[in-house]
Amino acid sequence: MDPECARLLPALCDVLADPRQPVADDTCLEKLLDWFKAVTEAGSSLLLLQDHPCLVELLFHVLKPQDLSSRILSFALRLAGIFAAQENCFQYLQQGELLPGLFGEPGPLGAAAWAAPSVRSGWIQGLHSLAQHPSALRFLADSGAVDTIFSLQGDPSLFVASAAGQLLVRVLDLALCGPAEGHISLQAWDWPACARKIVCHLEDCLRSEATPRVTQALHVLTTAFGHCHGLWTQGLWVQLSPLVARLLEKDPVPAPHALVDLLLSVARSSMLSSDPGLWETAAQTLSRLSPTQAGPLAAGILKLQDCPQALRIQAFGVLLQPLAFVLEATAQAPGMPGLLEGAAGDLMAVDTLPPSKSACVGLLCSALAHLELLQPLPQRPSPWPQAPLLAAVVAILRLCNGSAAPNSEAGGRLCVMLGGCVRVQRAALDFLGVLSQGLGPQELVTQVFAILLEYLVSPDSSPTVLKKAFQATLRWLLSSAAPPGCCDLEPYAQLVLGELLSVLRKRLCSPCWEVRDSGLEFLTQMTRHQGGQAGFRQALLASEVPELTRQLLQDPESYVRASAVAAVGQLSSWGLLAAPSSPEHAATPQKTPLEELLLVLTTDSEGFPRRAVMRVFTEWLRDGYADVAEDPERFVARVLQAASGDLDWEVRVQGLELALAFLEQLLGPCGPSAAAPPGALAQALQALCRVQLFEFAFRSLFDCDRPVAQKSCDLLLFLRAKATPSSNSQEAGDGPDVTSVEAALRRWQAGEQGQPLGELAPEAVLAVLRSMDLEALQDTLAESSDHVERSPQSLLQDMLATVGVLGDNEADCY
Repeated sequence: MDPECARLLPALCDVLADPRQPVADDTCLEKLLDWFKAVTEAGSSLLLLQDHPCLVELLFHVLKPQDLSSRILSFALRLAGIFAAQENCFQYLQQGELLPGLFGEPGPLGAAAWAAPSVRSGWIQGLHSLAQHPSALRFLADSGAVDTIFSLQGDPSLFVASAAGQLLVRVLDLALCGPAEGHISLQAWDWPACARKIVCHLEDCLRSEATPRVTQALHVLTTAFGHCHGLWTQGLWVQLSPLVARLLEKDPVPAPHALVDLLLSVARSSMLSSDPGLWETAAQTLSRLSPTQAGPLAAGILKLQDCPQALRIQAFGVLLQPLAFVLEATAQAPGMPGLLEGAAGDLMAVDTLPPSKSACVGLLCSALAHLELLQPLPQRPSPWPQAPLLAAVVAILRLCNGSAAPNSEAGGRLCVMLGGCVRVQRAALDFLGVLSQGLGPQELVTQVFAILLEYLVSPDSSPTVLKKAFQATLRWLLSSAAPPGCCDLEPYAQLVLGELLSVLRKRLCSPCWEVRDSGLEFLTQMTRHQGGQAGFRQALLASEVPELTRQLLQDPESYVRASAVAAVGQLSSWGLLAAPSSPEHAATPQKTPLEELLLVLTTDSEGFPRRAVMRVFTEWLRDGYADVAEDPERFVARVLQAASGDLDWEVRVQGLELALAFLEQLLGPCGPSAAAPPGALAQALQALCRVQLFEFAFRSLFDCDRPVAQKSCDLLLFLRAKATPSSNSQEAGDGPDVTSVEAALRRWQAGEQGQPLGELAPEAVLAVLRSMDLEALQDTLAESSDHVERSPQSLLQDMLATVGVLGDNEADCY
């Protein structure tokens, strides 16, 4: 322990033991516990207590009848558990009857303080910490703590109840693991007494008619099989699996969600997944639970690598049932393949429609979400019913927007329940976007584009639904690109594109800023992927979309302006930002995209658009954008001048990113053989001096925002690596005069940022770079900004200063 901390510790213990002193806040106590845990993990707890007897005195003081706060009592219980985690220290504390006093009946268990949830939680956490060795196991068995843990499983505090279940698992694992683990019988009745007691308790809970008790047992078993991997888990499952299976005989099945979690936990266990009885129980559970309850189990089964094929088919059928119901209720064409062909289980009958809107919506959203996650997985069911799934999703979207015309009673009820339901629309559009990864009949793909256009056109579509529709449309357009070797969209996608751009033009004029923003994001992504295709270029240039995008650079909403900047950047990169042809613009010269974005960078009052400009400029520089390539030095100089004075630290970081891209163009990328030839280095340094990159980089090195300083340090290290071969080129005594530069840097480091560096000679720059310990600065910047204030010494000082034990000059007032 640090000597200064050791000096402060007795005073702190006195403060904590004094009920008259103001109680330290929970955050300080948690940090104090973290510190003690780190100290004990690094050394001997016994030596710590022997060297600092004030800690033992604090624990004994807690046992005295007094009006201690529940926070301090909980803290003391947890602290004792941390110390007792080492067996020799546990025995040391046992000699003074300290542990029975804290964790047995004489302590908090029999006091009024037990009514506080924080005390019960501290008791559990303390026992969880000390349950690390055989002596602790004997103490738990002899003190009656296990019975108390049983009762705390039903605690009104959910945190306490959950912690009690986790502690039971810890005790069970401690009792059955260790040197004798290989000799542990798979028969639970041959286990140690403490383990048998816990198993009997779990059996009683599983047999109980009270659902909360069943739930408690299932949670304990789920934790055990999920976190413990000893051989004893096999014996536990053999002992209790018949009782778990018997739960399925009850009507209704108790605790269905907890039962599903347990079965999936067992199925994922390498020790237990080979048990055939597990898969039989899982199959019965899929049959007994409602589709909503069985959905998570079905999805979990289908994500497993190894699972009986029959069970996979049954599980897939559970997920497909709601969509098959939609297809049947909306009377799809007779030629459509059934969703459940070959699947085990009965198709959900048309007259078993969920009775309420919320149940119906929840069932559909759950099924769509599970299928969405399943689609990209390599272990998804094969064959994948792509066509029926497309038809079902289109039918759901039509039911939601009212364009469906079902001729059955069930279809009519679906129309009423799903009409205008934003939640289902979002889930269906997400899944529809994922389905673009597969193929489908031309007729169905046409229907997909038709329903997407309906949603994009409809004034009833909410902004969030529109965003999802744009995203799904983008995915389907990109998946409809012609085969490699061609440079255009498929013919049907080309027809859709014309209508889509017309819709996009209207959406860019929407009074809702979220809609304008979604439209610009769609345009940016579409241009990024399709900007070189003739059909897309022709359709876009024939529309008013590019000019509208340009106008949105002056949108009143900063998010929209930022998205407009990104869109203008993409359009310009592909030469798709033609000058306007209307008569009113003929007389006035049109600004280039570069000039427009520079104007945004220097005049926009919000940070989002300026950051977007810097990202576009960096991309333009790296990709060789024509207006930039004409005079890259002039471009970089103008951008760095604007970025260096920006108040937004992210803009300054992006400015350094652009400077790094410029460096790489001049000197090549950094690598094992990164050094630049002397001639190229000299030319590059002159160019860097002309654009005043060094002034920006050196000034950023002392920026008050740490990410800026870190980026600058990385940039200067990169440059120094490139200049390494020239490091000995200057003879001793013949180096350039760097006095003025170093003086300016010292002033900047002291916070005097006013004076510029002036003209710099390349030799002076290299000399300064070699003289700076950039590696040490990089290490310093890598530390968190409060690393001093987070030290144990600072924590102790703050806690003592709170009660006036320290003088004002001794407290860390961070």
